[in-house]
Amino acid sequence: MSTDCRPRGLFITFEGIDGAGKSTHLATLAELLRSQGREVQVTREPGGTALAEKLRACLLHDPMDALTEVLLVFAARRDHLLRVIEPALAAGRVVLCDRFTDATFAYQGHGRGFDRDVLQTLERWVQEQADGQLRQPDLTLWFDVSPEQAAQRLSGVRMPDRFEAEPQAFFERVRAGYAARAAAAPTRIVRLDATQPVESVWTQVLAICRQRGIVA
Repeated sequence: MSTDCRPRGLFITFEGIDGAGKSTHLATLAELLRSQGREVQVTREPGGTALAEKLRACLLHDPMDALTEVLLVFAARRDHLLRVIEPALAAGRVVLCDRFTDATFAYQGHGRGFDRDVLQTLERWVQEQADGQLRQPDLTLWFDVSPEQAAQRLSGVRMPDRFEAEPQAFFERVRAGYAARAAAAPTRIVRLDATQPVESVWTQVLAICRQRGIVA
């Protein structure tokens, strides 16, 4: 009888408002994991598939109401899960994803003030697995930074999209949403002080990943 010796798939998400620096550390962790022999799938939300990337473009640039926004987010997530995340995990890869459902609760639930009970229903419909469990990350790294500092980092870098153009009060609510999610799932979600220089933030990332046995 053959034995499958593939390592267990691992799902790690990177969360935070734009300008927190999460994408930089995602790329660095991917490089480290590959150097240690792991197969890594780097992806993002909204996006990650051809369909989801089209929906991402709509979400970032087209005017819409909150319900339309939420439905597009979860439609993109469903396609992303079926076509990218679940197959990669089944193959034993480490999936590093720039945002996942925590972002939906932070941005749409807290930022937009959208009904969180509806979000939980959609989360269940979209993320429920065959065993009845919800697909959730094994680890979520929350890069916490003030909206003021995030805005300073983004200033002049690119034209703001529909979310980045929101006022500071919106991002204060988003930040509070992330804090609420972290309080509700303290084992899964780890807050990082992203106000520090890049090297210091990476030291935090590395310490957490070593503590969890993710990297050597």
